[in-house]
Amino acid sequence: MAMAMIRSNLLRAAFRGASRNPAQPKRGFASSAHDDARETAKWEKITYAGIVSCSILAFYNLSKGHPHYEEPPAYPYLHIRNKEFPWGPDGLFEVKHH
Repeated sequence: MAMAMIRSNLLRAAFRGASRNPAQPKRGFASSAHDDARETAKWEKITYAGIVSCSILAFYNLSKGHPHYEEPPAYPYLHIRNKEFPWGPDGLFEVKHH
């Protein structure tokens, strides 16, 4: 009976993934959790600084004036109509300026 209990406990430990030496700590791949937290905080600050600087640059560029040009002349070759459209003489999405 005692042997069956020991075997049962060993099997449970094996299925749970327990090692034979539980005192040995797990090792991380490259760094500790503290270093990971510091690296995450650094990149979070860099991200926020980038968002603020891009927003300021966009606001500055969009608030500057821009030149307005005269309307180009109405060239007759731009609206050649050899056959009338079913909905009328103008294009479907053209806007008439009176």
